[in-house]
Amino acid sequence: MQKPANNTKRTKFIFVTGGVLSSLGKGLASASIGALLESRGLSVTFQKLDPYINVDPGTMNPFQHGEVYVTDDGAETDLDMGHYERYTDAVMAQVNNYTSGRIYYSVITKERRGEYLGGTVQVIPHITDEIKAAVLQLDGSVDIAIIEIGGTIGDIEGLPFVEAIRQLRGDLGKEYSLFIHLTLVPYIKAAGEVKTKPTQHSVKELRADGIQPDILVCRTEVPLTRDLKAKIALFCNVPVDAVITAIDVDTIYEVPLHFHEEGLDTKILELLNVWTG
Repeated sequence: MQKPANNTKRTKFIFVTGGVLSSLGKGLASASIGALLESRGLSVTFQKLDPYINVDPGTMNPFQHGEVYVTDDGAETDLDMGHYERYTDAVMAQVNNYTSGRIYYSVITKERRGEYLGGTVQVIPHITDEIKAAVLQLDGSVDIAIIEIGGTIGDIEGLPFVEAIRQLRGDLGKEYSLFIHLTLVPYIKAAGEVKTKPTQHSVKELRADGIQPDILVCRTEVPLTRDLKAKIALFCNVPVDAVITAIDVDTIYEVPLHFHEEGLDTKILELLNVWTG
């Protein structure tokens, strides 16, 4: 993570969530967004919030979870840290990857030291406040911080993280926070149709948790027509130009180029009220 050059700088936060199913590519989407924003002259950093109870990925089965990425400061982190560093100039460290286990360990340690003065320690506010404090460590360090929430919306273990970022929208304000939801729009070959219902239900689940997404990034095998985007926009309560097609590509390094063609970087800057060259 870059050190703050100016303590008065306020960082704007982009929160990336995923729905319908796992392995949609939230890490690559986040890294691609970072690459686009850097190309606009902005400084970026990242943070991955993983809902599993392991304190870090260092002892996890790589066949199940993927490679462990070791950062410059020796931290054993999630493989998405590698995507972030390969796509941008950001340098990852231990502060850029938190797990439920690490958050709970910190809260339990504080409770044992008596820092809560004998109070009842609860998920809200103690766990959520710890998550918020972890995120806000990045404030002032860069122009844009991209926070990826691991797992899928609706997972029980991810609820404290979703609640924490919901609260952060109120703490930061709309010009300093943005919600991007990555979802799936499957193509049913037998019917020859693209189906939007999984995306509708995923957004419904997210809204039930108190978060209205600002931008939808839709993974799909075929390009989304204007009519399909309009349908998704209508049922998910977002503007049509905030429905972004994330079509399958030959190489992952084409993803930022495709996002740019879809106008994703322009929409992000518009919503965050950021002006660049």
